[in-house]
Amino acid sequence: MQQQPDIMEKIVSLCKRRGFIFQSSEIYGGLASTWDYGPLGAELKRNLKEQWWRSNVFERDDIEGLDAAILMRPETWMASGHISSFEDTLVDCKSCKKRFKVEHVTGKKCPECGGELTEARQFNLMLKTHLGPVEDEGSLTYLRPETAQGIFVNFQNVVNSMRRKVPFGIGQIGKSFRNEVTTGNLTFRSREFEQMEIEYFVKPGTDEECYERWVNERFEWYINKLGIKKENLRKREHAKDELAHYAKACTDIEYRFPFGWSELEGIANRTDFDLKKHSALSGKDLQYFDDETKDRYTPYVIEPSGGVDRSILAVLTDSYKEEEVKGEKRVSLVINKSLAPIKAAVLPLLRNRPEIVKLAKDITHELKKEWKAMYDDTASIGRLYRRQDEIGTPYCITVDVDSLSDHKVTVRDRDSMQQDRVDVSKVKVYLEEKFR
Repeated sequence: MQQQPDIMEKIVSLCKRRGFIFQSSEIYGGLASTWDYGPLGAELKRNLKEQWWRSNVFERDDIEGLDAAILMRPETWMASGHISSFEDTLVDCKSCKKRFKVEHVTGKKCPECGGELTEARQFNLMLKTHLGPVEDEGSLTYLRPETAQGIFVNFQNVVNSMRRKVPFGIGQIGKSFRNEVTTGNLTFRSREFEQMEIEYFVKPGTDEECYERWVNERFEWYINKLGIKKENLRKREHAKDELAHYAKACTDIEYRFPFGWSELEGIANRTDFDLKKHSALSGKDLQYFDDETKDRYTPYVIEPSGGVDRSILAVLTDSYKEEEVKGEKRVSLVINKSLAPIKAAVLPLLRNRPEIVKLAKDITHELKKEWKAMYDDTASIGRLYRRQDEIGTPYCITVDVDSLSDHKVTVRDRDSMQQDRVDVSKVKVYLEEKFR
């Protein structure tokens, strides 16, 4: 990965200019640390989530999918400990009014302006809302700060409806919300974000082996399925004094962002903490009964929890490439083909020739039946190539004058820039082989 000090600025600029990520509510001045995914960003995000779902739900025999509601009964967050302990300790500057986490401040002076700081106070990270016409304590609820609890409260529902036996997992992808104080670095830390999360239920005593297996499997997934360079990834095991109150062990998979090593995904051994807490507060038995051994126990849980938005930022950063080609700077996203927002672009060499334009549009129409493809005739062929390189399109298909007589088109590879002459009737088959 390139290590220019301004690479983050270049990623931000590319995202805005090419339609990957926009500032939310930008025409009104923007809403801090919230982001909208543009046309290409929405495709990239959909492709990444589909890759995760396929790897963890479709291709495995031991994981079921779930889509739990964002809004849950407040008792859920009492049982999980979020209402009582999901807090940051903060101080405010009396002069510039900025707010800081205590661990980020040394002394009693503001790190920004040198002003006097307030006394430390606790600040709960959950976002509150009210259900119903009257805003009172009885209507208070929360936007979920994590997707995990929706899985835990549905544990018995999935066991019973799908006839599942331990060990097995439940996976889901969904939005979570945290009233983060420290935000920044584009989508890395924001108040509204999306998680890809699995709760894998195991028999106590088998948890440590399962935990190690999940750490290794998830690490390899980022390399093999997202195409992230291995040298830009590492595993970091949590020290005992930084473990969450429910965790027996936790390992972060970290990526080397331009702003430093930071977490993409955490794999935690949550023990039986959550199921026991929900069982105690709800009065419902969430133990598992093994028909074969006649054992009854509360399963331990291994939790691989990754961020969609952070993964997208890592993919964009990892694939960003600058090089000189024939004396000109070429910017490209050498992105994994399965994640690329546009799989192929069809480009007419001459847009003033109706028969060339028609053939190009006919090819585009056929490709769209299988992939996200686009037609573009808004610039010279050189500029069109550069535009597609910059958004990570793997293949450009050029229709020229000769195509009208030999019924062949030129297919250009994004990474090698090699060009193959392919029969129009075989373009689809050609791409299918390339995408395998």
